[in-house]
Amino acid sequence: MRDIEELISDLTDQLSVNEVFNLPILGGLGINESVVITWGIMAFWIIVGFILTRNLRVENPSKRQLILEVCYTKLYGVFDEIIGKNGRRYIPYLMSVALYLGTANILGIFGFKPPTKDLNVTIALAVMSIILIEYSGIHKLGLKGWLKSFTQPVVIITPINILEIFIRPFSLCLRLFGNVLGAFIIMELIKIVVPIAVPVAASLYFDIFDGLIQAYVFVFLTSLYIREMVADE
Repeated sequence: MRDIEELISDLTDQLSVNEVFNLPILGGLGINESVVITWGIMAFWIIVGFILTRNLRVENPSKRQLILEVCYTKLYGVFDEIIGKNGRRYIPYLMSVALYLGTANILGIFGFKPPTKDLNVTIALAVMSIILIEYSGIHKLGLKGWLKSFTQPVVIITPINILEIFIRPFSLCLRLFGNVLGAFIIMELIKIVVPIAVPVAASLYFDIFDGLIQAYVFVFLTSLYIREMVADE
């Protein structure tokens, strides 16, 4: 019973949104832990990007530059294969989200609470993605063509097509949040059943492998939705 009570307590703590500090100048606006960690992730990648992109050369590139170009080309190629030529303009966004989610989901190794355990974060990411998806359709088809697409393939399913606008972000949000939270619950159950050795290996799996998989799944589905919107008829 005590173990179950501890699990419930830990789960409640993971679901809670802790306020780190507030800004009196903005009427006491509270800044949550997930926001601060997100700022930290952004600062980290800005610094890394600045360091890696210094002194780039066309001729006689350094080993650092060659490694960076290979990594960028490989990652770009993955998204290019999924999204197709008509969606290449959206690849930088997808790569940025992939880097953010990949970093956020493995922060548990370093003792930080991943911001993706905050439902507000996953909702924001899902809404951003669905706005981009619908924008890609408007950009490709024009406003009239985009509105007309809701009547395809037959007019009778128009309500279902409209409903998809709300279903897709809901699905993206719950999939990301649920999988990240589910990994935590499984880890806690493993600690109760096998408190020695096994939790360490399981933690490495859920914090690294599973975290990166969830990041990939999120951007993969977003890429597929964009491809549907921009594909040639």
